[in-house]
Amino acid sequence: MPYVFALRLPLTFAICLLLAIVVGCRSRSACDFKACADDDSYRALATQIEYPQVKQCSSTSDDWASIEPLTLATTTDPEYWDVELEQVVQMALSQSKILRDLGGAILQSPSSVQTYWNAALQETDPQFGIDAALSAFDAQFSSSIFGEKNDRAINNEFFGGGTRLLQQDALVLQSQLTKRAVTGSEFTLRHNVEYDANNAPSNLFPSAWNVNIESEFRHPLLQGGGMQFNRIAGPSRTPGLYGGVLIARVNTDIELADFEMSVRDLVSNIENAYWDLYFSYRDLDAKIAARDAALDTWRRIHALYEAGRRGGEAEKEAQAREQFFRFQEEVQNALSGRLIDGTRTGNGSGGGTFRGNGGVHVAERRLRRIMGLPPSDGRLLRPSAEPITAPVQFDWSQVTSETLVRRAELRRQRFQTRRRELEWIASKNHLLPRLDAIGRYRWRGFGDDLLDTNSNNPPFDNAYENLTGGNFQEWQLGVELTVPIGFRRAHSAARHAQMQLARARAILREQEHQVLHDVSGAVAEMQRAYVVSQTSFNRFDAAQQQLAAVKAAFEAEKAPLDLLLDAQRRLADAQSRYFRTLAEHAIAVKNVHFAKGTLLDYDGVFLSEGGWPVAARRDAARRESRRGKPRPLNYASSRASRVSRGAYDQHPTKTLPIEIEAPLVPEQAAAKPLDLPTAPDLKAKPAVSTWAPEVPSAPLPAAPTVDAAVQPASYRSTELILLPATDE
Repeated sequence: MPYVFALRLPLTFAICLLLAIVVGCRSRSACDFKACADDDSYRALATQIEYPQVKQCSSTSDDWASIEPLTLATTTDPEYWDVELEQVVQMALSQSKILRDLGGAILQSPSSVQTYWNAALQETDPQFGIDAALSAFDAQFSSSIFGEKNDRAINNEFFGGGTRLLQQDALVLQSQLTKRAVTGSEFTLRHNVEYDANNAPSNLFPSAWNVNIESEFRHPLLQGGGMQFNRIAGPSRTPGLYGGVLIARVNTDIELADFEMSVRDLVSNIENAYWDLYFSYRDLDAKIAARDAALDTWRRIHALYEAGRRGGEAEKEAQAREQFFRFQEEVQNALSGRLIDGTRTGNGSGGGTFRGNGGVHVAERRLRRIMGLPPSDGRLLRPSAEPITAPVQFDWSQVTSETLVRRAELRRQRFQTRRRELEWIASKNHLLPRLDAIGRYRWRGFGDDLLDTNSNNPPFDNAYENLTGGNFQEWQLGVELTVPIGFRRAHSAARHAQMQLARARAILREQEHQVLHDVSGAVAEMQRAYVVSQTSFNRFDAAQQQLAAVKAAFEAEKAPLDLLLDAQRRLADAQSRYFRTLAEHAIAVKNVHFAKGTLLDYDGVFLSEGGWPVAARRDAARRESRRGKPRPLNYASSRASRVSRGAYDQHPTKTLPIEIEAPLVPEQAAAKPLDLPTAPDLKAKPAVSTWAPEVPSAPLPAAPTVDAAVQPASYRSTELILLPATDE
């Protein structure tokens, strides 16, 4: 009979498998997918673009779009808002939770934009943050309990002469507390409870309890041992996978360096947009003055033309009219501007090469955008600061040493290099065999009951009384060796870490060369801009004198009209060029500080961490009150790896804290108007003396020297508050 059953089982299984295969194949070929509607309706719904259901994040979009922007068609006179450079910096930083740029990266690649939260995001990263790395050394408690009911027949022919029925009730309870130390050791305290009640005829008790308490330790003697390795790699045993607290600390420092560079670029772009707008106003004034002069000339020639007198010939009248409309076109372009790229970081130089050819309206909107203001609010921003006209001198040896220390890119790469050094140290540890010392000590207890509070109980009455009696104790001590033959993966990881370190060091050296070239070019550009500004002023002064002389000769009928119109064009070009060189010099001075890493100090910006929430301070005070008296530790031990040289001195001046949580709106900014002179009418001809200092023509006297180490007195310091790692 067993022989026949053995034949029937494979045959039955084969028939069922064949039927399943056949039915499955038919279901795939016969049951095609059928849509609930026709094909055209399905395609229309499948290719339809829908809007996502998200919470509205902005409450000011309607207010920002309520006022129409200023254009050439605007007939009302604008209201001017005169702003200082430091005021613009403060307003921009106070409303810059997204560190803006002038290249439109927020729309093209929003994931790469630096924000107010990036440093805190790195700090609280659940995988690679500092707390995540420290959590590997937290104590872990685990517990499990399982109960089971067994009722089975056992083929026990040898012992019992036939089949025996087993009926059993069982319970298993396991609890343990595990702690990993910074040395790599792992300590475990474990408690096990077992209950067994069965119908075995040989049992002393129908039911019995087994309990034990055991302590265990495992300490790596070679691979995985030591505080240095565990602080670098953490509990990972995989070569090349390092996530210790030192690596997490370096990653946080790298993120802070990225944040500082983004703030520096933001401040640089603020100055770029400010001086672009400054030049746009000055260029507009020059164009207006030239247009008004051309209008006077055209009116004079047109009057002669109408009277048919000498000097009013048709070709001269047309020539004067063409000159007027030429300047009128330039005035319109200088007022409205065209949507072209202006001065911004990275366009030819690190801090930005001056372009300044966008026009007043375009430059004003660019400044508004980087300040976080609406595109239009009925007012027109106008710079009230003037560029530095005195020569600025830097000590070259101090510049080079300061550049190599304070440039944020170099500090970031040094942290990258330090991380590669730590990874190389950890990778060499994996070249050692795994040799662990293991020890275990156990107390056992056995009894009919689990616990009995009565005294004078017989032996094995209850398990816990038997346990506390200490009659049954066990221990185990030994070593465990694991050796991968060849260490192929460990050698590969060590070689990879070594090449990563060599690459990081080579990049650092090349970056040092690059920043020295950058600061050299910035200093040379600053000197060029200053010398050219002197020459440009001499040209401007000569053009004024030339126009005055030619105009007097023309009125005396001793000079032709061509010479007068040419003198007007030369004066307009010389005046615009002079103010352009002033803006170039201001940006060049800023770019020197950008290149040597002191731009934030130059503009009075100081980075610091913001205040912690009240709940966090209360929690810290409560935890501190629970601590005992601390023992002094030697943190300068040579065994502990250093990742930094301490706090980075930003050379702050007098700080003025700014609350970022409450952004400044234009209405609040206009509540306290500045006590500044009334803005002149754009249609009026400005006096040249208001734009240029009254100095002799060539050569210019030596201007007073501005020491580069001295900060301008008009600058006020701004403190940019960072978001703390934990918040309410």
